[in-house]
Amino acid sequence: MSIDFTVAIPTYNGAKRLPLLLDRLRTQINPPATWEILIVDNNSTDNTAQVVQTYQTGWTVCPLRYCFEPEQGAAYARQRAVREAQGALIGFLDDDNLPAPDWVAAADAFAQQYPQAGAFGGQIHGSFEVEPPANFRQIQGFLAIREHGPQPICFNPDRLQLPPAAALVVRRQAWLDSVPARPTLTGKLPGLLIQGDDYEPLLYLHKAGWQIWYNPALQTDHQIPRQRLERAYLLALAQGCGLATCQLRMINATRPQKPLIVLRTLLGNLRRVIFHFIKHRGQLKTDLIAACEMSFFWGSMMSVFYYLRKRFQTPVSSEKF
Repeated sequence: MSIDFTVAIPTYNGAKRLPLLLDRLRTQINPPATWEILIVDNNSTDNTAQVVQTYQTGWTVCPLRYCFEPEQGAAYARQRAVREAQGALIGFLDDDNLPAPDWVAAADAFAQQYPQAGAFGGQIHGSFEVEPPANFRQIQGFLAIREHGPQPICFNPDRLQLPPAAALVVRRQAWLDSVPARPTLTGKLPGLLIQGDDYEPLLYLHKAGWQIWYNPALQTDHQIPRQRLERAYLLALAQGCGLATCQLRMINATRPQKPLIVLRTLLGNLRRVIFHFIKHRGQLKTDLIAACEMSFFWGSMMSVFYYLRKRFQTPVSSEKF
């Protein structure tokens, strides 16, 4: 029997978070005729597997499947999900994202209405354990919070305007046809700050001719614990997002464009760092928002050196820089 829709949940040590998400999925309204839930355990060291087994006992809503992906990194977990999924559409949900009751139905309806969309995201609202700092909205995108208004929007991937993978829907065959099996950007790993793993597959889909959309009817709540609002965490996160900039811009670049991208990324962000420092001089130690923005600009500038170092540390390919 063919499956219309797979909800794929990559998780790492998600034993405490999964129950709330699964309870939300248990009560989805008007889902497709055939759908499934696939949990990808990304090398967890807690009792994630046992929690899933407990839910599988007596679960009658739809097939609830589990697989284990030993290679650490969200990008590897998503690749495993695509290989294992049986649905023509795959809706990714992080284990700390709680979907609206009609999330699956809204995703399926939008995919039918926009057949040219290879992937699309929706509204992701912050659900904060503690009150965020003033003006937090300016940097909320670093925490995969997205609120683009009530109208559908076709993103501009060439400007890295893309949805996060936290609550993303993709066409499985489009991914299989377009996205390399081995990701370049892996996602958060111990000691590795660089982000960008959300955007890499979307840029390959764009390269293959697919459009990337925003669907306002697709709504989730992102649970933000106290720790993710701490200064050290946010600064590291902002810098990690910046460090992916150059590498992401190279994905769909032609050979003549690559030296120009290096120069523009380096000089453009050097300019942003200088002007931001002048504007917020004396405030960077006290103003968290300004400090995070500076961290992102600095990371974006340094992404050039990260890209060059990584390139020259790897074996020379058939493509010359």
